[in-house]
Amino acid sequence: MGRSVYAVATMDTKGHELAYVAECLRAAGVAVVTVDVGTKEPPVVSPDIHRAAVAECHPTSGGRAAALSDVARGQAITAMSEALECFLSRESAADRVAGVIGIGGSGGTALIAPAMQALPIGLPKVMVSTVASGNTAAYVGFSDITLMHSVVDVAGLNTVSRRVLGNAAHAMAGMVQHPICSAGDTPALGMTMFGVTTPCVTAVREALEAEGFDCLVFHATGTGGRAMEALVEAGLIRGVLDITTTEVADEVVGGILPAGPLRFDAILQAKVPYVMSPGALDMVNFGALATVPERFRDRRLHVHNAQVTLMRTTPEENRRVARWIAAKLNRATAPFRILIPEGGVSAIDAPGQPFHDPEADSVLFDELEAAVLPAPGRSIRRLPLHINDPGFARALVEEFLSLDRAARPAGT
Repeated sequence: MGRSVYAVATMDTKGHELAYVAECLRAAGVAVVTVDVGTKEPPVVSPDIHRAAVAECHPTSGGRAAALSDVARGQAITAMSEALECFLSRESAADRVAGVIGIGGSGGTALIAPAMQALPIGLPKVMVSTVASGNTAAYVGFSDITLMHSVVDVAGLNTVSRRVLGNAAHAMAGMVQHPICSAGDTPALGMTMFGVTTPCVTAVREALEAEGFDCLVFHATGTGGRAMEALVEAGLIRGVLDITTTEVADEVVGGILPAGPLRFDAILQAKVPYVMSPGALDMVNFGALATVPERFRDRRLHVHNAQVTLMRTTPEENRRVARWIAAKLNRATAPFRILIPEGGVSAIDAPGQPFHDPEADSVLFDELEAAVLPAPGRSIRRLPLHINDPGFARALVEEFLSLDRAARPAGT
């Protein structure tokens, strides 16, 4: 059996619409498997994969998930979503999935999107949804889902829905018929960056690309760090230069770009060569100035642009941030390096800049140095440089290459 696009919907309410998507895909020369994930009424169009077969894949309840009509709608959606994730992951692992396209309203999107998020980066994923024009973070997460607004509700075929669903089908057809060639065996590295650490990360990236590495730069916006760690966990990234750990400040203090409680875990568990720097830990991120919480209104704030307001971290907040990081790193069983730029951790943490605060920085550096427990293979170096000084970038590259050479099998 060849690879097919799996077209997914609750076919008790979206059956005719999904059949139209499948028809468009087949007309474009793409093999399609329709999958029903309905939880209440029987499907209005017969699917290729029935909901019972999907439900059988549920990780805990097995076939009992097939009796979803007996539970509340919210519970049924959650259970079927978990079953779909297992089903699609199994089919993908067996190399039967060329891509996944889903259609739905709020319930269908909440059901299908998490299963898509669990699929490998690069596998085509398109979700046509009524909720695609709002806050989509919960649906996309840190995956590469292409989210298309349905404009009208997914409730019948009409002038608008035919055009939107047809465009989605043709977009999927283009993705699966014109795959992007892999870069081959070039070793991939993960790097974290913010605008205020761009000169450093750019210099590091260019130096390591010259050494033959494929450098993946992640915007340190909370989802950026999690996306990087997902690729580490998947074995697609073999080393990390965590130059911009600003997401931890948002996690600890309460900004809008938090690291999440699992930050660093996948990196440390994978034991990949790891070099870290406290880049942009001088700031906590908020939206437009008017959105800054009342409790922070009297703090040192910097309007980065109309949609982003930065808040300078205090010495006490920096102490807490350093302890949070150290608590993670102290669990490491593989070597790592921490490089500290004593001249400042961001472009606006420098003499004459709005967040220049040597006292706050000193607390961060001292606490990090004190809280990370000594162990073989660990080191913390202070350099009398600003993070964006060329010399600091060179030091990061040298430390990484040293760790990478030590981690390679003999003779490679």
